[in-house]
Amino acid sequence: MLILLVVMGLLVVQEMRTSHFQARFFAGLASKASYTLGAGPSPSIRFPQEAPYDERLGYAELPVFLDKLQTREFRIVQQARISEGMAKIVDAGYFAPYAEKVQSGLSILDCHNNSLFQERYPKRVYERFDDIAPILVQSLLFIENRQLLDPRYPKRNPAVEWDRLANAVLTNARSAITGEGRAPGGSTLATQIEKYRHSSEGRTPSVREKLRQMVSAALRAYQQGEDTSAVRRQIVLSYMNTMPLSAKAGFGEVHGLGDGLWAWYGGDFSKANRLLKTADADAQESDIGEQALLYKQLLSLLISQRRPSYYFDADEAELEQLTDSHLRLLGSAGVIPPALRDAALKAKLHRRADRVPAAPVSFVTQKAANTVRTHLAGLLGGRRLYDLDRLDLAVASTLDAPVQTAVTDLLRELRKPANAKAAGLNGKQLLERGDPAKVVYSFTLYERGVGTNYLRVQTDNFDQPLNINEGTKLDLGSTAKLRTLVTYLDLMANLHRRLSVLDKEQLRALEVDRKDVLTRWAADYFLTAQDKGLSPMLDAALARRYSASTGEGFFTGGGLHHFDNFKREDDGKVMSVRDGLRNSVNLVFIRLMRDIVHHYMFLTPGSSARLLQDASDPRRAAYLARFADREGQVFMRRFLVKYQGKTAQEAQEMLLQNRRPTASRLAAIFRTIAPDASLEQFTAFVKDNLPDGLDPAEPRLAKLYAQYAPEKMSLADRGYLAGVHPLELWLVGYLRNHPGASQTQVMQASSTERQAVYAWLFSTHRKQAQDQRILGLLEGEGFLEIHRQWARMGYPFDSLVPSYATALGASADRPAALAELMGILVNAGEHKPATRIRSLHFAAATPYETLLQHQPGQVERVLAPEVAQAALAVTRLVVDEGTARRVKQAFVRPDGRTLAVGGKTGTGDQRFDTYGAGGRLIKSRVVNRSATFVFNIDERFFGTLIAYVPGAQAAAYDFTSSLPVHLLKVLAPTLMPLINAGTADAAAPGACVN
Repeated sequence: MLILLVVMGLLVVQEMRTSHFQARFFAGLASKASYTLGAGPSPSIRFPQEAPYDERLGYAELPVFLDKLQTREFRIVQQARISEGMAKIVDAGYFAPYAEKVQSGLSILDCHNNSLFQERYPKRVYERFDDIAPILVQSLLFIENRQLLDPRYPKRNPAVEWDRLANAVLTNARSAITGEGRAPGGSTLATQIEKYRHSSEGRTPSVREKLRQMVSAALRAYQQGEDTSAVRRQIVLSYMNTMPLSAKAGFGEVHGLGDGLWAWYGGDFSKANRLLKTADADAQESDIGEQALLYKQLLSLLISQRRPSYYFDADEAELEQLTDSHLRLLGSAGVIPPALRDAALKAKLHRRADRVPAAPVSFVTQKAANTVRTHLAGLLGGRRLYDLDRLDLAVASTLDAPVQTAVTDLLRELRKPANAKAAGLNGKQLLERGDPAKVVYSFTLYERGVGTNYLRVQTDNFDQPLNINEGTKLDLGSTAKLRTLVTYLDLMANLHRRLSVLDKEQLRALEVDRKDVLTRWAADYFLTAQDKGLSPMLDAALARRYSASTGEGFFTGGGLHHFDNFKREDDGKVMSVRDGLRNSVNLVFIRLMRDIVHHYMFLTPGSSARLLQDASDPRRAAYLARFADREGQVFMRRFLVKYQGKTAQEAQEMLLQNRRPTASRLAAIFRTIAPDASLEQFTAFVKDNLPDGLDPAEPRLAKLYAQYAPEKMSLADRGYLAGVHPLELWLVGYLRNHPGASQTQVMQASSTERQAVYAWLFSTHRKQAQDQRILGLLEGEGFLEIHRQWARMGYPFDSLVPSYATALGASADRPAALAELMGILVNAGEHKPATRIRSLHFAAATPYETLLQHQPGQVERVLAPEVAQAALAVTRLVVDEGTARRVKQAFVRPDGRTLAVGGKTGTGDQRFDTYGAGGRLIKSRVVNRSATFVFNIDERFFGTLIAYVPGAQAAAYDFTSSLPVHLLKVLAPTLMPLINAGTADAAAPGACVN
């Protein structure tokens, strides 16, 4: 028996040295753990639980990501299949054995599959084991894992070091009994890597978790077979590159010696490697001091890995003392030369006290990538860009990087006066006045594809994070005429559907209000038309003529307004709608907008406006009560869609948008939405929302507070004076006190208000004055219908200014939304989704690998094809004969053919004007100036180009929309490589043809 025990003991000792049987066992298990990439969703994939490494790279969150993406037009086309052997390992609770990545991060490719953006974390790493200074390897092994690289035993299991483990177990047992001292750990480097990567919070809370780490480390070590010699060197390399070293302000999480040296000490990693590789040799006297400091800094990082948050948050002296004790120990053991030890003991650790300085970033050069990143963050549920950049993810975008870079460079260069002059930008209506360096240029270009529109270029020369195309609300001037024209043509298409089927007798019997001139015109057209097709009708509608006279005043937006044309020579003309858009004549579109508003006001027999006609009908009261309730519910539902889910502050801001603030108007609004507010709250509200210099005196504010009290003035009167539909005012106030109210609750609570708002309108007392007030409110209702149509065309805001001036840009717009409208036109009336991302490739070369491809969403028809074609034809006239003639011959094929270009120009001069009695202008404050060209090229490419000067400095400029038109001409040669390439979808969907 004794002999047997001795033999068994010798075998155990031999196994502890050589790991012979362990190697066979674990290598056998690991050989069965594999994965392959297959088509479609995987039936066998297993995702890891939450842990530092798996969270940071996105592996643990992949199930959530995939669920979100599959509801947002992405489809899994390939995914990893794990073997039965790997499934058993993972299902047993161990970590999946595979070759893990040292570096990863977000990468974005352009449509040619060239790099557009790339992040790698950690940033500073050793590429190979041989790149590490031997003295660092020896120091690490002496401290943490002395037998790891012992060449005598090629099959050694790196997951366990038996003497160290035994010492840790005994010390822990003694510590548990006595309660004294901090027990040391027995983890090898391989086990530590498993812990800080895959255990929850990077901790070992139990013996069971320690066993899981050790078994997982062993399985990973024997993946390549029984010989672990190469793997053990790789373990050292991985540990040096990935050890967690807490987090530093301005940098974020710190991993690895390279990033640790930079983040905590500001040290140069390359220089440290170079100097420390000679540390074993006879160093020059001048070098030993610098070598010693760098070595001490790196040694402190190796030591602090045990409790990084503690050591880097604690007093610096504690880490200094601990590092010095290790220096003495390493020196006495002969790991480091005495000279290096002594010099290092003299050196002092000085951690970086302030934030890590950020590397210089050009927002201009990253605009396209940031567009993709921001879009991607939304797709993944609103992740921070910090977290997004650390995902193991490759994104294939639709952007064309060479063209993007060329356009960006050109826009940046045009800020230099000499370059602007050379490009011809210093002429009349261009940059004749003002500093070119302060002009922001923004450019967006899409390509029409099958079922979608591909974003090819999106850039500007604004060196700030703001995306001018998508993140602004700007007065884009006469580009609104294009929206108005499309609304007009769409309205005509609706009239065509309704009236073209009627015979002449039915057309003559048609009841049309005299103010609804568009319906009357359509009925008369069909009485004489030989061809009742839609295209001939639209052509006739474009030929309808309007006066461009400035002599008429227009009661709109709650007051009397006069408008001017850009060119005075147009004032005495009468011209067609087509010519009005071609030459961008304001008064033509003011009158056209009036006809559109009246059409919606008087469209149906039950419309509000028709109830004004007969005040003596005895059935009027009952009818009006029914009408008021029905009509009130319609508008209440619309307002509820606008405000539901908004905070009280957000709703208040939306209510004040597009309304010129006056003390009385603000009083009517606030006393309705916050009737119980104190005088002090009322005063603060009025003062906060009035332009500078218009603060009324305290006695007047007190008088307004009392005058507009709900008990002294009806809701309808307050709505009229506020320039807001009374039911909209009431709803904002109601939701302020009932933020979670449902539609049913709102309808029940508003029954009295709905009756009251409409009942007063039909009193016969002082009918003419009341009719004027009625028409003002009904005009607002007409604009609700117009807004509904604009919203279908991509208009981005929740409301329009209820004024004819909306046809000239008073309701503002976004360049990206204008491009969306042009996209509808070039796609023959179909609203196609925009595509920025072609595919998403998560976790490549891992058991979690997943490739998703974008599947364009549903295409929605929002315009008749004939309407889109008619509008496009007019935009071509703008270029051929109108305000954008400069760009007519700009795009030429190699064979000499000129590409057709269409578009619409617009100039925005946004100011805050303050008026006194009699309409006298008291003060005008410039807010910004913009000039826009929304265009299409060959009805295949489309986009926007905007020139913009923010703030009061805009007063120094007088450029018009001629500036972006000329700039598109300058850009044409840069864009031609993309335009001359094959059509979209000729190869892979969204890819560019080289």
